[in-house]
Amino acid sequence: MSPSSRYAELTREELAEVVRELLLIGQLIDRAGMAWCISAFGREEMLRIAIVEWAAASPIYTRRMQAALGYAPAVPGQGDVPTIFKGLQLDIGAPPQFMDFRYTVHDARHGEFHLDHCGALMDVEPMGEEYVRGMCHDIEDPTFDATAIATHPRAQVRPVHRPPRTPADQMPHCRWTVVIDDAHPEAVAVPELAVNERSRAAGLELAPIDPTEDGAADYAGPLVSDLDLAAFSRSALVRIADEVCLQMALLDRGFTLALEPRAGSSEQLLDIRRKQLVGVAGIAAARLARVLDVPPDTEGALRLLALHPVLNPAAYVSVEAGSDALVVRPSAADEDGAWVSLIGPEWFVPLQVAVQALDPHLDVEVTSEGAGPGWRVEVVRRPEPAPEASEVAVVRFSTGADFVFEPRRSLPIIPV
Repeated sequence: MSPSSRYAELTREELAEVVRELLLIGQLIDRAGMAWCISAFGREEMLRIAIVEWAAASPIYTRRMQAALGYAPAVPGQGDVPTIFKGLQLDIGAPPQFMDFRYTVHDARHGEFHLDHCGALMDVEPMGEEYVRGMCHDIEDPTFDATAIATHPRAQVRPVHRPPRTPADQMPHCRWTVVIDDAHPEAVAVPELAVNERSRAAGLELAPIDPTEDGAADYAGPLVSDLDLAAFSRSALVRIADEVCLQMALLDRGFTLALEPRAGSSEQLLDIRRKQLVGVAGIAAARLARVLDVPPDTEGALRLLALHPVLNPAAYVSVEAGSDALVVRPSAADEDGAWVSLIGPEWFVPLQVAVQALDPHLDVEVTSEGAGPGWRVEVVRRPEPAPEASEVAVVRFSTGADFVFEPRRSLPIIPV
C-alpha cells in the first residue's frame, strides 16, 4: 500500500495553489540545467539534450495523469484532441499562465492552440534569434509530437507560425495545429523512453482518489479553458501534486539519460546534475514558502523541506518527519538515481539553499542516522546570512522565478 502523501496535510485551497506552483517549478528544471549544458557542451548539444530529456519523460507522465484523473482513452493509444489538450494543462512543460495555452477544438481529431504568453520565449528572446530558433523549432517539433503520441501515435502538432517573431511584437506568440490522421506515419520514440519506462517512477503506485469527497474526482468531463484546480476535490489535488512531482523525477531521469553519453567522466555528469538540482531546490523552496506563507523559523523550514518536490512524493522518497528533524531512508527514488540519491551527509547543498530561501540565516546539519540506513536533517540558525548560491541565481534569470499568477475563470471549450 502506498504511503500517505505529505501533501495530504494541506487544505484544499492550499493544494490548488501548490499544484500550480509545482507545475511551474517543473518548467524551471530546464532553466536550472541547460545553462551548464551550454557551458560544457555548446548550444547544439544542449538542444539535443533537451529533446531527449522531454521526449524520454512526457509520454510516461502524460499517460499517468490520464489514468489518475479518469480521462485515459477507452482504447489505449486511441485518444482524441481534447485528451491531448487536457494532458497539456497538467504538464510541467506547459504550466498555466506562464505558458498561456489557448485551445480550439474543431472535432475529435482536429484542433489548434496558440500561446498568448510564452514565459519560455520571454526567457530566450534576449539571448538572440539562434536560441529562439533552437527552442521554438529544434526542440519543440519533436517534443510536442512526443507529448501528443502518449494519446495517439498518429497525432501531429504542426506550426502555423512561431518565433522568431515577425514583427518583433507579434501576438499571439505562436500558433499550432493538432491533427490525428490514420494516414500519418506512426511517431517513433527516442530510445531513452524505453529505458525510462523501466524506472520505479514510471510504474509507481500512488493512493487512489476518494470519489466521495466534495469537488471533482476526475477530469472525465468536457475540456475547459484555464482549468480551475480549486474545483478538484482535496484527494484529487493530493494525487495531482504527487503526479507532478513524479513528472519532475521522470524529467530529471530523461536529463540524466541524455547527459550520460555526452559527459566526459562520471565526475562531470555528477557536477552538472548537482548544479541543476541546487538551482531547482532554491527556486522551488522560495515559491512554495511564499504561497504557503511558511514562517521563517526552524520549524517552518522543516515543513518546507517535507513538502519540497526533491523529497516527494512520499511513495517514492521515504521521509520520516519529526518536530525537530527529518530522517530520509533508502527508497525507490534511490534505486532510480533520483535527486535524493545525490544528497547525504557528504553533500547537502540543495537542502541548504532550500531553507535559506526562507531565511538566509537558516542552515542544515546532515548526519548519518544511527537507527538504521539513511540520514538525518536538522535545521539550525546561523548568526551571519548566507549569500545566494550561483546556481540559484542562474535560475533567477527566468521570468518564471518571480512569475505571479492571476485569477482566471474556467469555461468549457465548445468545438467550433
